[in-house]
Amino acid sequence: MKPQTPEPPALAARLSAVAARPSSPVAEHNLAALLGDLGRSVEGEAAARRAFAKGGDAPETWLVLARALMAQGRYDDSEAAYRAALARRPGFIDAVRDLGQLIWMRTADRASAMGPVQEALALSPADTALQLLRAALMEYAGDDARDVWRTLMDAGVADHPEIELARAHAALAFDLDQALTHALRAAALAPSDLRVWLRLTEARLARGEAAEALALTASLVERFPVDQNVLSLAGLANRLAGRGDDDSDLVGSYVVDTPAGWPDLTSWLAELATSLRRLHGLRTHPVGQSLRHGTQTAVDLKTSDDPVIQAFFSAVQGPISRHVEALGSGADPVRRRNTGAWRMGGCWSVQLSPGGFHAPHVHPEGWLSSACYVELPPAVAAGGREGWLGFGGAPFAQTLLPPVRFEKPEPGKLVLFPSYLWHGTVPFSGVRPRLTVAFDILPT
Repeated sequence: MKPQTPEPPALAARLSAVAARPSSPVAEHNLAALLGDLGRSVEGEAAARRAFAKGGDAPETWLVLARALMAQGRYDDSEAAYRAALARRPGFIDAVRDLGQLIWMRTADRASAMGPVQEALALSPADTALQLLRAALMEYAGDDARDVWRTLMDAGVADHPEIELARAHAALAFDLDQALTHALRAAALAPSDLRVWLRLTEARLARGEAAEALALTASLVERFPVDQNVLSLAGLANRLAGRGDDDSDLVGSYVVDTPAGWPDLTSWLAELATSLRRLHGLRTHPVGQSLRHGTQTAVDLKTSDDPVIQAFFSAVQGPISRHVEALGSGADPVRRRNTGAWRMGGCWSVQLSPGGFHAPHVHPEGWLSSACYVELPPAVAAGGREGWLGFGGAPFAQTLLPPVRFEKPEPGKLVLFPSYLWHGTVPFSGVRPRLTVAFDILPT
């Protein structure tokens, strides 16, 4: 069954605002925006169109409409709405970003995806947000890190803290001295920004500077004790210094329960795979996520009305509760937050194409995270760890800190692990995709 969440008070307030001001396009826009945030895209679309009918024509409302259409898989209509937003406000960064990403995910064509970004830069060549967007799109479209860095070093790019962060990120792939220099500059420009200290720690770790990394993470953990990015780097620093473990006791693997209404797990997984594939209508990966060469669903699966997908939540409820209970209490970053009660955060599906993988990453918004395997290519069972889940490896320090543990995927298997634990997948060969569902869990 669909996870039940109470209606947020903000929704009642915005519905009341619409009722109190029945001719107001702004009230309808505000309602549409919140409905979009709640994953209620059909209702959000209707509210946006009512805003237009009441005289509204703001680029922000076209953006809300475009996102609602995107969540419904209506990509032609979504692209048209993004372009309508940009026609009303050329260079509107949110619309430029979303449109460029949509074109990229639909076509895997770098030049086409870069079109809206280049048009916006022609109008505002010194815009930092647009320069960062260009660099991100280059990275996820597969440009060499040196080319990304050179673009960020162009004369027209100002020395802004976020630019320095992006330069450091690119340089981590090919020049650790440059990476450290940029991270230090970012720290000097924005000493109160947590992100610059995270990037500086990455540079220290990549250089094998355990003492410096330990000093940085000790301070950060004291100030941000539940921040998953901070905890992820603290774990690497301890490991680099030879005094960390691999958190194996915090990782659990389970077979999900067979949902009511199906004779066995295999039957339900086959139907689940069919339902999920309908949602994977794009061609390639989004910008800013871990997957490469595959697709990710654009909407939270918890909002789906498909009974096969909704059965997933009853299938995983028991394993999650058993894992949380088995964790118990303790002083480590996971157990000290364990109340015994939990709720599910975002939930999505990923379909990796042959040759695809997840780059090592963490989940900043979670407490526990997951991988649930629905349909797997033959290469996973071939004995070479193709398509397997690896824990502990960091993308900026793979030589020094490779994965310390691998988990073999199997249909119906659910793996639960701390959200701060670095994890990625091994690329796989063949012709068949790898289909999974993932979600984050938070204590309540």
